[in-house]
Amino acid sequence: MKQKSVAVVGASETTELGKLPHLSQIQLHADAALNAMRDCGLTAKDIDGVATAGQTPVETAHYLGITPTWVDGTAVGGCSFMIHVRHAAAAINEGLCNTVLITHGESGRSGIGRNRVVPAPSSLIGQFEFPYGPMGPPTMFPMPVMRYMKERGASHEDFAMVAVIQREWAAKNPRATFRDPISVDDVLDSRMIAYPFRLLQCCLVTDGGGALILTSAERAKDFPTKPVYILGTGESVESPMISQMKDYTSSSAFRVSGAKAFGESGIGHNDVDHIMIYDAFAHLPIFGLEDLGFCKPGEAAGFIAGRNTAPGGTLPLNTNGGGLSYAHSGMYGMFALQESVRQMRGTAPAQIEGAKISVCHGVGGMFSASGTIVFSNEAP
Repeated sequence: MKQKSVAVVGASETTELGKLPHLSQIQLHADAALNAMRDCGLTAKDIDGVATAGQTPVETAHYLGITPTWVDGTAVGGCSFMIHVRHAAAAINEGLCNTVLITHGESGRSGIGRNRVVPAPSSLIGQFEFPYGPMGPPTMFPMPVMRYMKERGASHEDFAMVAVIQREWAAKNPRATFRDPISVDDVLDSRMIAYPFRLLQCCLVTDGGGALILTSAERAKDFPTKPVYILGTGESVESPMISQMKDYTSSSAFRVSGAKAFGESGIGHNDVDHIMIYDAFAHLPIFGLEDLGFCKPGEAAGFIAGRNTAPGGTLPLNTNGGGLSYAHSGMYGMFALQESVRQMRGTAPAQIEGAKISVCHGVGGMFSASGTIVFSNEAP
């Protein structure tokens, strides 16, 4: 992809986050979409591309009154929206559409109008994993975590520190679900969910969503909002079954997606001012920092404990509070993208002064998929 040829011109989350029993899933999509349109001065008639997960793009376009010339319904879990950004940028560059709306809405807590995706008994997971009793992410993610702890020497305190530091960022964000400070002892004393995860190492369950609007960089300068340019993108998949990962201490999808995004952008790790790494559970920032090349294998826990990712640190990470303290509706990727855009616009509650490049990295399923976007606020 040509660097900085496409930009984000509209970005907004749903009006409310948290527990929203008065809004259905598709209403959350619409609320976020209308807020993003209002953000950049567009209406539904100006949109000719639609991408979404959860709801189909057919349902979303119909509900909003859009007749698109391009749609994308890629649904690979929480990083779907990073991949939508990548696909939308390609479509705009190819002239398949001019203005793309990417929406997310999920009634993760209230369950109002939620589309439940349950693996079929005939699926690979249904045949070869579910018979052994796993109950979703809280009982499936512990497998690589325990292997990582054994092989890399990480401790319970190391994973607890991830939650502690992200709560420090959340304290700076008025929209964060949890803002009160916590300690390592607080995390380790919280209720056991599935060994080694305690409650405070697991993501929130909330309602909410967000939307982005992308167009060409040439058009972007005519919008009232500050353009956020797409510098590089990447995507990949590994296995739908966590039992079949090539290496429990590393994600091949993370490595491929990240390398592709960095290669396209032409940047080095020292150029990154801000980073978002999907954190449904406390281990993911550790895996992400290593697989993206910011830390060597086994060194990310010490990097975080050394407060490099904390307020005032050298690599601000998950500055909205993350899925552990900000919000997590089930597919968190859109919230990470929103924070990267805010940081590049200079409007984040915990703004990183002088930030020019933000990396946004997501996971889908249990390391099944990955999407990586590199953003810049410097004009081409």
